[in-house]
Formats: sequence, C-alpha cells, structure tokens
Amino acid sequence: MSETTSRSRTIMVVGGGIAGITAAVEAAEAGHDVVLIEKSPSLGGRVAQMNRYFPKLCHPTCGLEINFQRIKKSKRISVFTFSEVSAVKGGPGGYTVTVKTSPRHVKANCTACGDCAKVATSEVSNAFNYGMDSVKSAYLPHVMAFPMRYVVDPSVVGTPEGEAIKAACPVGAVDLEQKDESFDLEVGAVVWATGWRPYPAANLTAYRWTDIPDVITNVEMERLASVDGPTKGKIVRPSNGEAPKRVALIQCAGSRDLNHLAYCSRICCLASMKHAAYVREQLADATVDVYYIDLRAHDKLESFLNRLKRDPQVNFVKSKPARIEKSEAGGPVVCGENTLTREVYAEPYDLVVLATGMQASLAAEGQPSFAADFDDYGFVFAEGDSIAAGVASGPLDVSMSVQSATAAACRAIRAVTA
Repeated sequence: MSETTSRSRTIMVVGGGIAGITAAVEAAEAGHDVVLIEKSPSLGGRVAQMNRYFPKLCHPTCGLEINFQRIKKSKRISVFTFSEVSAVKGGPGGYTVTVKTSPRHVKANCTACGDCAKVATSEVSNAFNYGMDSVKSAYLPHVMAFPMRYVVDPSVVGTPEGEAIKAACPVGAVDLEQKDESFDLEVGAVVWATGWRPYPAANLTAYRWTDIPDVITNVEMERLASVDGPTKGKIVRPSNGEAPKRVALIQCAGSRDLNHLAYCSRICCLASMKHAAYVREQLADATVDVYYIDLRAHDKLESFLNRLKRDPQVNFVKSKPARIEKSEAGGPVVCGENTLTREVYAEPYDLVVLATGMQASLAAEGQPSFAADFDDYGFVFAEGDSIAAGVASGPLDVSMSVQSATAAACRAIRAVTA
C-alpha cells in the first residue's frame, strides 16, 4: 500500500457489464461516489447481447432496465463510455487512474431521434451482432442502449457523408471534431469487472468456422434467436436463410483443452441446453444432437436438462468430435467417435453451433501490468489489493456474476473506509 496524505472514498468500477453495473449501484446506494468506466458505446456487456439467460430464461432487457433506472436515479454514479483505463498508480485509498476516452462524435444532448441515420449512406459491421450484419455509419448501438445515444463511425469524419450527418441533427449533437482524450481521477478503490470474450472460433481450425457458413458459435446463436438480431429472431442457416432440420451442438469447443482453454468455462453446457430449447420452440420438425464430454447442470438447472432429455427429438452423444468436414453441397459434416458405443460417425447437419468458452478479456487483450494480479488463465487473482467482480475473476453465469459483484462492492467499500 502506498503512503498517502489523504484518502479518497470514490470507487472506480472498470467494466460496464452486469457485474460492473451491479458493483456500481450497490456501492453508490451504500453512500459512495462511483465512476463507472466502459470501453464500448453502451452498458450491459455480454448479457445485453443474449436472447435469454438462466435461471428463469428471462430476456436481458428486464434485469438490465431495472439497473439502468438505478443508475439514472443515482447522483453518485458517473458513467464514461468509449473509455478505458490506461494507467494505475498508488494504492488503496490513494489511486491515481488515467482514463483514455475515444470519440463517439455525438454529444450528450443527443435525443436519439435517428435523423442522422436516415441520411447516412455507408454501412459498418455491427459489433453488437458479432459482425453477422451491418448498420448505418450513424447508429444506435442497440434498441435498449444505455446511454440512449447514437454513434457516428469515424470512417465518415471528413467526408461529405459526415457533413450530411452533422447537418441532419436537429439539436447540434454531432461533433466530428472530437479526438482521443485522457484524464486522471483520484479514487480509493478499483473494481475490475472487465468480463470475458468468446474464445476465438478461428483458433479451432478442425471445426471450420472460418470457411463453412453454417458453423456458428454459441454467442452468434444467441443473436440469431433474438428479435433484434440479424434475422429478427429466426433461427436459420447463414448460408441460405432456410430453417435447419438437423442441428448439432458441440460442447467444449476450446474449453478443457490444453491447446486452447485448459479450464471448464462453466456456462457452455447450459448455454447449449438453452439453444436446443430455442430450436425446438421454433422448429417443430427439427432434431438436435448434443455432442458432450460431460453434462454439467448445477443445482436447480438439472431439471432443465432433464426436460430436454425427455424430448425424443433431442439426442445426446457422448463424444468430442474430432473435426468438421465440408459436404459436396458445402454443408458441415461432424466426424468423430461415440465414446460409449465406439461407433465412428460422419453426420451431416444443416447447422452446427460451437460452444466456445469464456476467455478473460484482460487476458485476450494482453494483461496490463498495472491492472491487478492474475492467475494462470488470465483471470484477476482476487487477493491482496486486487478486487474483481463477475467473470473477471473466473467463469461464472449471470446470477453468480451478480453475487460476485455485490461481494466486490463490499470489499471496495471496506477498502475506502478502512
């Protein structure tokens, strides 16, 4: 701990997903000023990109909207989007944190009227839908975005299109002169709620995600099933837009593999069960084959698994597929050995979903030396002065992330009041 002449009672939360939001509102409602830093244009993180989440299969707009209202009503929470931490100095009670902000090119007085998007002519990849479609160069991050403010892509700055977008704004909110900026904040505690990234499916070369369009990932499946997703909620084959009749869900795609992620990512089994339910809800004639090493459904969620096991059109195959081949028609063929029957199979499918695992965001980006102590897998090692919330500390589901974030808020409060 660094020697300080004065202590700050302000708490900084780095990451605006469900864990960061929870830590921020809990600390603020306990009477502390909170600075919430998020690098994307809106809060909500991976939860906002889900169609539904366990344990009740709720739509994320429900829980997120409640927390967004708590943020709006709080005078103690300052939110900075398009921002990330670039340096941390000092110790508990006296941290100096340098924050770098990137231009949104839209000021806070934006009313989200959408006039800027109406005149935009070019399109950019839609990050919210994992690049499965595109949006106008002036866009709202998603329908439930918080803050509810448009973004102007930097590609149109200095172009006639950019000037047209600026001129279309009735309240003068478009600012094409915004630049990268940095500022320092004095805080008493830092909570790392930096979350996770899907393990890159391109690394799983045997599964052909890069060259067979009908091989997708679990996070892409969530967007396909979402009404605000690229297909307006219809589960279809990306190659031709048709409804799939045979669907394969491959567990542990990268997880529990020394060549990729050595650990269990905890959420993958249940995510695949949920995806099987999505398919069966929409497509009465479709069959689903689940390829698994083990099926891990903890606590009350085992009943969800048992419900699927009773469905005659959902089959469970104990196997880790060796590879995916491309059929003559260009579709995926899953190849491997059933470890119970010893049968070697080569099964054609219309759609294959890879249950890629959770990789710590800070590990994926390269661990900054100033951030915290890390374990062998890149998660924050929450001992000593390091405070981690949610998946920054290890693979967790949504409810566990909320519990972890509440505990992190308590640790931060203790750090600034000691």
